[in-house]
Amino acid sequence: MLGLNRRDTSLVIIVAILTMLAPFILNPFPSNSGMAQFNAGYPDLMQKFVIFGIFAIGFNILFGLTGYLSFGHAAFLGVGSYSCVWMFKLLGYNVVPGIALSVIVSGVFAVGIGLLCLRRTGIYFSILTLAFAQMSFALAYSVLSNPKFNLTNGETGLQVYADDPQVLQFGNAPDFPHLFGLSLRSIYELQIGGWEFQFQVGYYLCAVVMLLCFYVSVRIFRSPFGMMLRAVKSNQQRMNYTGLNTRPYTLAAFVISGMYAGLAGGLLSAVDPLAGAERMQWTASGEVVLMTILGGMGTLIGPILGAGFIKYLEAIFSKINDNVLHGWFAFMPEGIENFLVAVIHPFVGKGWHLTLGLLFMVVVIFLPGGLVEGGQRIGRWVTGRGKKPADDGSHRPESTPAE
Repeated sequence: MLGLNRRDTSLVIIVAILTMLAPFILNPFPSNSGMAQFNAGYPDLMQKFVIFGIFAIGFNILFGLTGYLSFGHAAFLGVGSYSCVWMFKLLGYNVVPGIALSVIVSGVFAVGIGLLCLRRTGIYFSILTLAFAQMSFALAYSVLSNPKFNLTNGETGLQVYADDPQVLQFGNAPDFPHLFGLSLRSIYELQIGGWEFQFQVGYYLCAVVMLLCFYVSVRIFRSPFGMMLRAVKSNQQRMNYTGLNTRPYTLAAFVISGMYAGLAGGLLSAVDPLAGAERMQWTASGEVVLMTILGGMGTLIGPILGAGFIKYLEAIFSKINDNVLHGWFAFMPEGIENFLVAVIHPFVGKGWHLTLGLLFMVVVIFLPGGLVEGGQRIGRWVTGRGKKPADDGSHRPESTPAE
């Protein structure tokens, strides 16, 4: 279907079903229960899942296929965010022009950076991308916020004001991000018993875009172009010795990856019309590296799993404070309660990064292939239970020696 083999088609269908039914799947606990704080089926968090999933999918095309580790992809995320907000300021709140400009501008930006950075490989390439990202952050934070030509609005962030031109913002047009008049903030709520499910237009717009991006990434992975990128990762020097110029292939992968990042940045501004320089920080680049490695570098669905995993930890574990912990262990004697709270306290709230770091260490040590490898191991264990091991001839009874 759509140029995919049966296995890839099944994978795309599974991802589509999980994405469309996410409000149900991510709300396993009733709204009035004590476990409701572990639910993740509310629009703001689900939007982060799919938007950063797009970011990680694009990064995986570069890192997973070619082996080029970029520490500067946050620059494209920030460029995409600023581009989308500028379209809101100049034309209006329809998100289509803003998202389109985000992809175009980030692609052009990626061409310029790629031509310079791809002259080197390995750690030198990584450091160059990090340097360009930090320069972009410095430009957005200070230089481009000069009052004479304020492009980024500095630390305050770029946003839409009442006196902006918005030449296509007619009288009856919504004064908030919309898709041809349909507000991205529109929410339909469904009550079923003690459960409450929310379906937001903004989430489903981002989800559809993510599914399209995932489909394109599958086609890239299975194409001759993807095979060439794998060859670059395997042994680029040997390819150069054969007379094949690999630069156009690596540049194309870098630009495609940057356009994915710009698209993610545009969607971030589409659901929340504000762009700040913090999206270009080196920490944002490091986050997408963690997402890709945790999920499974070079796999199709791994980056999406990694993005969801990290954003879930950030949203859920960061909300757990001492009051919540005391509520959990209130049934215990006071001394044991205080001891458990003191032990768990460093791993939640502001210390949720410590939990993420420990989990990352566990995955890297025991599951080098990321969460995808963990799922494959579980699948093999489940399917292998109860089956009689095949006789490979290694335990045949010895023949009786001749008398």
